[in-house]
Amino acid sequence: MKGVMRFCKKRKLSLRYVGLYKILKRVGKVVYELELPTELTVVHLIFHISLLKKCVGDPTSIVPLESLAVKDSLTYEEVPVEILNRQIRRLRNKEVASVKVL
Repeated sequence: MKGVMRFCKKRKLSLRYVGLYKILKRVGKVVYELELPTELTVVHLIFHISLLKKCVGDPTSIVPLESLAVKDSLTYEEVPVEILNRQIRRLRNKEVASVKVL
């Protein structure tokens, strides 16, 4: 579907971190159990340490979960805010348009 992205898939511009969550306990040497909100009940609570990031205290870099409107299928719809730049590049015999969106 166009305009719908999953935040569990690794894509070039996909969302990587969603909110701050408390670590409930350490399950293994490199595995932790997190306290997730009720909106994320379909997500497994156990995460490998490589998927976690230490909170650096910059609240502007965190996207609130409420503003994403995450569906039960773990998808959300992207809405462009503003077109910042637009250009057309010529590659051999093709013209490729690129748009920078905020």
